[in-house]
Amino acid sequence: MSAPRVRVRGIYATALTAACLDAGFDVVQASEPIRERFDAAFANAPADVTVETTSDRQGVGLSGDPADVAAVRERCVGVGRDALDWDDRVPAGAVFDARVEETTGGGAILDLGDGREAYLPFDAADGYVDAGDARRVQVRSPAPPWQDGRATVATALRTPGVGSVADLEEGDALVAATPDGTAEHELVQTTELLNVDIPDGWAVRWGRAAEGASLEELRDALEAAVERASEMGAALDDAGDVAEPREVYRPTETAWVWFGRESRFALDDLRAAVTATMPGHHRTKAATHAASTAVDFAEAVGVDAEEFPFAAVSSAFGPREGDSLAIEHGKPSGRLVTLGSGTVTSCAPDEGTLTLEREMHPGGTYDALGTEREAGDVAVTRFEEGREWYATGYKAADGTSKGTYVNVSTPVELFPDAVRYVDLHVDVVKYPGGGVEVVDEDELEASVEAGDVPRALADRALAVAKRLAKELRD
Repeated sequence: MSAPRVRVRGIYATALTAACLDAGFDVVQASEPIRERFDAAFANAPADVTVETTSDRQGVGLSGDPADVAAVRERCVGVGRDALDWDDRVPAGAVFDARVEETTGGGAILDLGDGREAYLPFDAADGYVDAGDARRVQVRSPAPPWQDGRATVATALRTPGVGSVADLEEGDALVAATPDGTAEHELVQTTELLNVDIPDGWAVRWGRAAEGASLEELRDALEAAVERASEMGAALDDAGDVAEPREVYRPTETAWVWFGRESRFALDDLRAAVTATMPGHHRTKAATHAASTAVDFAEAVGVDAEEFPFAAVSSAFGPREGDSLAIEHGKPSGRLVTLGSGTVTSCAPDEGTLTLEREMHPGGTYDALGTEREAGDVAVTRFEEGREWYATGYKAADGTSKGTYVNVSTPVELFPDAVRYVDLHVDVVKYPGGGVEVVDEDELEASVEAGDVPRALADRALAVAKRLAKELRD
C-alpha cells in the first residue's frame, strides 16, 4: 500500500504536516508558508485525505479514502492523551436519498434515514423545495459532532474524492464556476487542449492545485475525474430511482479529531521543531481569531516566553472579572452541551483561576447529590486552566450548603467566551452531611468499551477521582 497523500490546512497545519512527514505520509498541495518552513519537496498532486481545521478551531476534520483516513486519523489522535476522535455518519461526498422534513428561512432540513439529518440551502437546490419532497443529494460540507449544525448538502452531484486537482460536476458548461480574470478561467482554453472526452451533462471544476500544473498532470487529473464519474454513475444506476431516505453511495469517509489542551501543547512541540513557536501557540490560536492574529504578530517580532502566558492572553482577550462565561461540556460521544452561563465574580490571571456564579432554576434535584433545586439557589464553580477537574458548590438562598459536585475531565481550557473540556463521566460528590463518594465509574467503563474514551485516559480520570475523594474525606 502506498503512503497516503495528505493536504493540510488551518491553524494546525505546520504541526500536522510535521506529524504526517514523520509518519512517512506524502504531504501535497502545501501552502506557501508550509513550503517555506520545511526542507521537503511538496507535489501539487491530488490528495487522498484532506485535513482541515474546524471553523471553531477546536480540532480537525479528515475526509478521503477510508483506509488512508484511518491511517492519518491514528497519527492525529496519537499527538496527545486528550485527542479524541469520532466517525461521521454523513461523510463528505456521500449521496443520500432524502425527504424534506421542513423548510426554514434559507433552506430545508432533510431526513437522510437512520436518524441522520442534513441542511439543503435553497441556492444549492435544483428547483423549488417543499416539505415532503424526495430528493437525491450529496454531502458538500460535513459537520463536527460537537457543533449544533447539520451537514450541508446539494442536489447537483460532483465526482467523489477530496483534494482533487479536477472534479466533474453536473452542468452544461465545459468549465464550471470560473469567473473571468481568475486563474481557473484561464484553464478553460487549456481544458479544450487536453483532448479528454467529458461525459454529457458534466462540467469540469478545477481545484486550486491545477494552477501551475503541467499539461500531463492536468490530463491525468481530468481522466481520473472522468473515471470517478463513471464509477459513481454506475452505483447510482444500480440504486435506481429516488426512494425512501437511505444512503445510496459512500465512496469516502469523514472523521473528526478534537484536540484538548494537552494535545495542543504537544502540537506546539511539533511546530517548534520547524519554526519559531511561542508556548501555548495552538491553545491561544484556538481561542479567537483576534488571538490567533496576535500570536502571528508575537512570533514574527520574536517575543520570547518560557511558558504559556495565560495572564497576558486573559487580560487582552478574556475571560475577565464581570464577563459572562458559558460552560461548554464536551461528551465522550462527541456531542457538546452548554451547562448554562454565569458571571465571573473573581479572576486571578497570574494563577490561571476564576470563579463563576450561576443562579439556578427551581425544579428537580442536583445530579447525584439528591438535594432539591429551589428558587434562590446559587452554583459557585471554581476553574483552573489546565486542571483535570473542577468543583461546583451549591448553596441555598440562606447560604446553606446543598453539596459539592466535582467533575473529572480533560484539562480545562478557559477561553474568552467559554470554559471548555470533555467530561469523563466519573465524578466525586460531597453530600451536605459530609459524606464523600465516587460516582458513575460504570459510565466511564461503558465509554471505554464503546471506543469513545481511550483506556489510558480513563485510568487517569479514575486515579484523579479517587485522589480527590481521599482529599475531601481527610
